Amino acid sequence: MADKWWKEAVVYEIYCKSFCDSDGDGIGDIKGVMSKLPVLKDLGINCIWFAPIYTSPQVDNGYDVADYMDIDPAYGTLEDFKEMLDMAHSLGIRVIMDMVLNHTSDEHRWFKESRKSKDNPYRNYYIWQPPKDGKEPNNWGSYFREGNGSAWEYDETTGEYYFHQYAVKMPDLNWECEELRKEVYDMLHWWLDMGVDGFRLDVFTRLKKTEGFPDTTKEPGPLDRNGFVVDYSMSTNVEGIHEIIHDMNKNVFGVRDCMTVGEGASVGHNIALQYTHPDREELDMVYHFQLSHRGILSMTAKHFRDVQTNWADVIAKGGWAVQYMSNHDSARQVSCYGDAVSFRTRSAKALAALIHTTPGTPFVYQGEEIGMTNVKYDSIDDYNCCYTKGDYHSMIQKGISPKEALKTLAPKSRDNARTPYQWDDSKNAGFSIGTPWIKVNPEYKEINLKNDLKSKESVFNFYKKLIGMRKEYPAIVEGSLEFLLKDHPDVIMYLRKCEKETLLVVVNFASKHTLVEFPEEIKNKKWKRVLTNIEESKPSTEDRDQWAPWETEIYKLIK
Repeated sequence: MADKWWKEAVVYEIYCKSFCDSDGDGIGDIKGVMSKLPVLKDLGINCIWFAPIYTSPQVDNGYDVADYMDIDPAYGTLEDFKEMLDMAHSLGIRVIMDMVLNHTSDEHRWFKESRKSKDNPYRNYYIWQPPKDGKEPNNWGSYFREGNGSAWEYDETTGEYYFHQYAVKMPDLNWECEELRKEVYDMLHWWLDMGVDGFRLDVFTRLKKTEGFPDTTKEPGPLDRNGFVVDYSMSTNVEGIHEIIHDMNKNVFGVRDCMTVGEGASVGHNIALQYTHPDREELDMVYHFQLSHRGILSMTAKHFRDVQTNWADVIAKGGWAVQYMSNHDSARQVSCYGDAVSFRTRSAKALAALIHTTPGTPFVYQGEEIGMTNVKYDSIDDYNCCYTKGDYHSMIQKGISPKEALKTLAPKSRDNARTPYQWDDSKNAGFSIGTPWIKVNPEYKEINLKNDLKSKESVFNFYKKLIGMRKEYPAIVEGSLEFLLKDHPDVIMYLRKCEKETLLVVVNFASKHTLVEFPEEIKNKKWKRVLTNIEESKPSTEDRDQWAPWETEIYKLIK
């Protein structure tokens, strides 16, 4: 596509179920989103990504789609969506939809037909295999570890097993089927005709499975059960996946003006270029897990430098990437990588600066712009996440106490990101006048948008400044990346350079004071500070060697 608007965009992910409830049923909805679009406009957002809002039985919070061409009644109607789309566009905000193309719900019309008989026209829309020696076709384990742990479920109607990488009620689609591809492509065109601006492709790297479905030889992990082993390599980046994505591009993306971003499970920088280089005609960008809680449990300055260096190389060679540290599938970034106890506000700003000033398109997950934190539930019954519940029961089965199991799983549960948005300090954080579908984080009394809007030094206003800088300074979008002090254990320092300007970013990635001097190449030049997260800090780079915990400074080269 000629107009690469997505390179300059700031994308905001909306997890509708937890965003804003307009009718008091405890579930966020489209009309609730509409009521808050002016807030996002004020923040500077120019693109929103909707997590799935299609008709769904909600086994996995909408990622089990029962109808790709209708809105779940809990969120509203198709007319509500069209009205929201028009309003967003009138505010200069584009809208992209989450597309779950690896699997559907078992309540989808296609699957209901597929399971009726072996010669049903929809049979090959899904992956069916006969029993092997009277048992499952192979030893592959399901990611959600339900039932006996197998990724295969027996169906008595035809005496065969269907494949499900995720929940039992989420059968995988068969992308070898040409009829399926055509039906999916028609559906994508239908959304684009309506006016949506692009798609985020859920787990796109897993559309292709290893030919013949051989047993995995991988040793069972601590949570695997009954000899069934979770082995991502059997269905991730498997040979043939590029043909599928290229075909999708040839029939849809490449002939329409739309943005595409793929959820890059197991995609490193070396593979990303294969998916995102324009000559490949596949996707516009991918996002990886190397800086999110799904990929790593802790982060160091060295790790950040290494990851960003690799991905800057992808971009320099023509590819593109996403900058983010959290989304609906991960824990809150300030609780994982910042210091939510002693320096919540300051570290939330530091993390934001790192995301918004490195190469790629920044994605903001709802609540990060006010520094929302992980939740602490007392019982597994308070959790909704399939992963959390599945892993919990696996741990109990292996003799781990409920208390220890919950202590281990709570910090990384996806539900940390799915608690209701904290709008104010009223009942239910202003999310709903009814009972929320999942408990509100009790920290909402202090951490909420209303409080942030009162303070010039709030996390929200820092995000607003960062997003404004993306529009003001071309080096942030198109500049090269050069790290300084490459061996420092705590301080992250880098230059963003383009023909027009040079920016210097400094972040003390630690909850302690740090002594470090600027390199000579910085000292010998004149710099103007353009953003800080500590207003009382020294604005000049001259004679500067002390850095407060999580201090963040951004400078522009004057001469």
